[in-house]
Amino acid sequence: MSDFETLLFDDSRDHVEVTLNRSDTKNAIDAQMIDELHRVCAILERTPQIMILTGGADGVFAGGADIAQLRDRNRDDGLAGINVTLFERIRALPLPTVAAIDGYALGGGAELSYACDVRLATPRTVFGQPEPGLGIIAGAGATFRLVRLLGESVAKQVLLAGEWLDADQALRFGLVQSVVDPTELVAAARGVAEKMGRSSQLALRMTKLAVDAGEGAHPQIELAIQAMLFEDDEKIARMTDFLDRRAARSAR
Repeated sequence: MSDFETLLFDDSRDHVEVTLNRSDTKNAIDAQMIDELHRVCAILERTPQIMILTGGADGVFAGGADIAQLRDRNRDDGLAGINVTLFERIRALPLPTVAAIDGYALGGGAELSYACDVRLATPRTVFGQPEPGLGIIAGAGATFRLVRLLGESVAKQVLLAGEWLDADQALRFGLVQSVVDPTELVAAARGVAEKMGRSSQLALRMTKLAVDAGEGAHPQIELAIQAMLFEDDEKIARMTDFLDRRAARSAR
């Protein structure tokens, strides 16, 4: 869509690819980018698709929020949750999201990647939360998402001690799925998206819903979802195809 200015939006495949496009500012997340990402969310809520999100700029995913705009935000802006509201919306998208992260993912940029379901990195990827050094907290999801993603001890090392996680650490802690060469990053992300795309999209959507549900929702949510899927025509067709192929192999 040509009317995006801070993003590149490509829906020519079976999934959507969104590229942050403010390379002159290290993809700093400003108000316009937030508005445009909300528009992307509206598209994917209306017509669910898997999304790949990447920084595009060589060696930078997103350097954080736009500090000039952040400095001018007041108490009401803080309570409005400008960034966290967007990232929660990304987190809640119906189908999975894949963040392809090359280089620095700092502050709000890191938090944007945490909102995605799967992350891929390159050897030069670095995650960091420098917000306390600027007099604020990591207030767009890191304080609760990192605890879930990394565990409390490692999350506190990042959030309180100011430790940065390089690609090897992110892979070891499970924050990223894989580390690939920068030239192979987009292809690797497409491979993940295409693999997910071969699954039942309804089953994929319901799995994400179950995973993201609060702890108190289990196991009842699995029972309700599975009961619904057991009646789904695609489930019957997929299982019938599986059994037919197995029978054909046995008959050889």
